[in-house]
Amino acid sequence: MNDTFNMTMRKFLKQVGVTSQKAIEDAVRAAGPAQTAGRRLTVRAVVSIGELGMEHVVEGEIVIDDQSSEDRS
Repeated sequence: MNDTFNMTMRKFLKQVGVTSQKAIEDAVRAAGPAQTAGRRLTVRAVVSIGELGMEHVVEGEIVIDDQSSEDRS
């Protein structure tokens, strides 16, 4: 693949990673520790390219500790 393709793809994937992390952190924070502490949350990400008929699904798990890192000394 060419340099333009690689650069624009990496930029897109970086944006997906950064914005997704922020959205997940915000959702966990908004839910509060009563709903999230010590839980395993199922996460699913879908990347699609309509023009190519491509869909890629990644599924995983996010584990939330009983204490936030802010509470640790």
